[in-house]
Amino acid sequence: MIIWLASYPKSGNTWIRLFLDNLFSSSDKFNINQNLIRQFPLRKHFAGLTKNINNQNEFAKNCINAQLRLNLDGKIKILKTHNALWKFNNGEYSFTNEINTIGVIHIVRDPRNIVTSILNYFQKKNYENAIEFMEKDKVIGGGNEEADLPTIIGSWSNHYKSWKKFKKNYLLIKYEDLLKNPNNEFFVANYNFDQKDIKKAIVDCDFQNLSDQEDTFGFDGNSPTNKKLNQKFFNLGPRNKWQDILDDKIKDRIEFIFKEEMKDLRYL
Repeated sequence: MIIWLASYPKSGNTWIRLFLDNLFSSSDKFNINQNLIRQFPLRKHFAGLTKNINNQNEFAKNCINAQLRLNLDGKIKILKTHNALWKFNNGEYSFTNEINTIGVIHIVRDPRNIVTSILNYFQKKNYENAIEFMEKDKVIGGGNEEADLPTIIGSWSNHYKSWKKFKKNYLLIKYEDLLKNPNNEFFVANYNFDQKDIKKAIVDCDFQNLSDQEDTFGFDGNSPTNKKLNQKFFNLGPRNKWQDILDDKIKDRIEFIFKEEMKDLRYL
């Protein structure tokens, strides 16, 4: 059965994945590229299910089949995803279901901070383009690399609302709460870890430590485009504060577009 680490892009999903990687690692020295917690989907998950996985319809049609095959071992596994909890082709296909999923850790982040990360990571020309990216339903990916499969993320609003509907062992974590008090927010369900190991993982996954490791070793999770441009994945982190970065016009537009969801999350 699967526990999902689900989030809209640039919302803290990778941070939590690396924290879990650290806890599950048998090594005393943490490496940001060890990838013990993998993402879904990967191309290998669909081997033998379809010959055209880059096709959105074929991808959607086979997500459940790929998860059923992953769950044949009967073990609990944690998988990262940026997919929304979508339904496709009039509800005929869906990203996951309660047969395959035991729980969801849903990570959300204030869209006023996400917009700057979207601007940088996806190489947008300006904030208006970054807002448009967040406002409209979309599919990203679909290239030729192992991890670059179609990812149906939807808009920021629809992504949030889709996972919120999944009530089976659902946990909502706000990125901002992780920054304020990681000792209270970081946890691992159904696993027993020594408190000193948890504290070590929090220290190892401090943003500056992750940024330093990326400088030294590179980060496999960065996009091919950003690697070519020498654009870091761990770019601003805690320094990404909308109060210091956004002008009133951009702030007001984001608050207008996402007003309902931001109120629900108490960002407004």
